[in-house]
Amino acid sequence: MRKILTIDVGGTFIKHAVMSGTRSFKIAAQNKTPTPRDSHESFLEALADIFKANADVEGIAISMPGLIDTFKGICISSGALNFSNGHCIAAELQNICGVPVTVENDANCAALAEVKSGSLTDVKDAFVLVFGTSVGGAFIHNKEIYRGAHFCAGEIAPTFQNVNLEIDEKNTYHYALSAVVFQKKCAEVLNMPPEEVTGEMIFDLIEENDDVMLDELYKYAHGVAIKIFNLQMLFDPERFALGGGISARQSFIDAVQDKLDEICKISFDYLPRPQIVACKYHNEANLFGALYRYLKK
Repeated sequence: MRKILTIDVGGTFIKHAVMSGTRSFKIAAQNKTPTPRDSHESFLEALADIFKANADVEGIAISMPGLIDTFKGICISSGALNFSNGHCIAAELQNICGVPVTVENDANCAALAEVKSGSLTDVKDAFVLVFGTSVGGAFIHNKEIYRGAHFCAGEIAPTFQNVNLEIDEKNTYHYALSAVVFQKKCAEVLNMPPEEVTGEMIFDLIEENDDVMLDELYKYAHGVAIKIFNLQMLFDPERFALGGGISARQSFIDAVQDKLDEICKISFDYLPRPQIVACKYHNEANLFGALYRYLKK
């Protein structure tokens, strides 16, 4: 039986799991540790420490944010972890741990998981959107990740949302569509400190038909639906898969569906309506996708 260490690097935590199996893999053990934010050396040391605690694995599969040259294992650029820009993380970690290492963009990992064994197994062209600390995107063409000339295909977070606003970071979809921003807006409306408001609290209120939280959900879903509609016109995928922890809530999926209905009613009637589903793997998509990338090495 093969055992592979999969690591999902996020802005707040590094989630990691040992995946075991032969043809079909399952999570044998899972944990998380805070993400170092001070230096590349600290970041690399944290990854090595995770390996040392799971040293009986055959290799390491990493999912992380940013522009990633997955073929060379290089982090070209990562906003959340910019101290790693230009570093060949795969080679550096392999030298420390002595096992093969692969690195892939986190949204691409989520897409790989859904194409391989999730909600996109039956389509050739699809788009995956992952809502978390930021919002990640990945475009699938002919069942493969379309990466583009500079490894930034599908990167919707830095795209601008309003042509009438100033060109700065606050006018990007990173600030408009991340689940973290949605949570902070809900906290503001509830007049509570952001750290005291959890996603579970918000959706418990929504499921209790709290008018204030329902209003915030539909405002957020409106932005998501507009972006999906625009992406439908640009890439014309067969299906969108929505990921991140928020995608496990049916009320979020339903709200986006409702907003897409509104948009399609006032758009040209010959245009296709975007089809959306929730990602099968939700918060574990990056771990499974990193595994599938490793297995393709």
